[in-house]
Amino acid sequence: MPVLNRIADFAPEMTAWRRHLHQHPELSFACHKTAAFVAERLRAFGVDEIHEGIATTGIVAIIEGQGGAPGEGPTIGLRADMDALPIAETTGAEHASTVPGVMHACGHDGHTTMLLGAAKYLAETRRFRGRVALIFQPAEEDGGGGNVMVQEGILDRFGIGDVYAIHNTPQVPLGRFVTTPGPIMAAVDTAWVTLTGRGGHGAYPHDCIDPIPAVVALAASLQTIVSRNVNPLKEAVVSVTEIHSGTASNIIPGTARLTATIRSFDPEVRALLKRRFHEIVEGIAAAHEVTAKIDYDWGYPATVNDPAKTAFAAEVAREVAGAAGVEEHGGREMGAEDFSYLLEKRPGSYLFLGQGMGAGLHHSAYDFNDEAAPIGASFFARLVERAQPLA
Repeated sequence: MPVLNRIADFAPEMTAWRRHLHQHPELSFACHKTAAFVAERLRAFGVDEIHEGIATTGIVAIIEGQGGAPGEGPTIGLRADMDALPIAETTGAEHASTVPGVMHACGHDGHTTMLLGAAKYLAETRRFRGRVALIFQPAEEDGGGGNVMVQEGILDRFGIGDVYAIHNTPQVPLGRFVTTPGPIMAAVDTAWVTLTGRGGHGAYPHDCIDPIPAVVALAASLQTIVSRNVNPLKEAVVSVTEIHSGTASNIIPGTARLTATIRSFDPEVRALLKRRFHEIVEGIAAAHEVTAKIDYDWGYPATVNDPAKTAFAAEVAREVAGAAGVEEHGGREMGAEDFSYLLEKRPGSYLFLGQGMGAGLHHSAYDFNDEAAPIGASFFARLVERAQPLA
């Protein structure tokens, strides 16, 4: 079964929705216009309930199926993220962002459109039992909106039993689904280190405590965590991404700052990375007679797919994309995703959907491929019909 016929019928509408969203991107939790647009569409579709203002601008919409009284039966959760990125767009498209310095460089406009397409179809047909909860989430890129929605109780409030989400992926053939059981995206932690010495004249280093040799040694030593402390059969990344110090060629600075991103899949490895990071910073600081201040942010957890739900999702994806169009054991990604917070509380699955060649995610020339939207909407729709079939 390819794209559902009814969804194919209104595919041009989906393109219009997506391009409108692309022209009006919003950041983090401030997705006010986006949420208003989504709510307007949902009301037009005739969904049964619209709950707004969750996690500031998030929405949960409910569509009742058949075969029981309202609120009876299982509830499946489908999630789309809505926020954009602080990037100046260079696509040159007619539907390019109208907001300076902000664009949908990760395809969340497409994700929102796919879920709206599924909502329109499911509200019309209702060929399922129980309920579907449509989760439109802000602040995936910055702020952990998924965690905030979980903390605000959406899973218990709406009786959501399992959860699913899709993320587009460039450089993968259009319409190809890729997923994997178990961890699929990494936990992400961020560390900021400030080394403080004593500044002075560059011609008299013996009168100073120079933080620059310390920060250089630290950047090199942190690379030993993965190569010498982590089991080679476990995946991990420690990348130093910023070093800042100094103001002039003849001045030894008083401070040096370093930033690192730390990524892993296994909770024990994650704890090891944090412990060794602190130990190395403290050791380097002592060796160089500087003081160290560490801010270590415990960020998004790993995104872990339930094996049984992922096998089921792959089966549904094959209905849409064909057997050759689904990679069920596609490996892991070191990127991070706050859908992880929902998967910590409920079983479910996260899938990638190929959108063909083009600029990569978070690139100023990226643009979502509108041909992928009906495919994703069809997957969501069939997932509900298959997970909660009518008797």
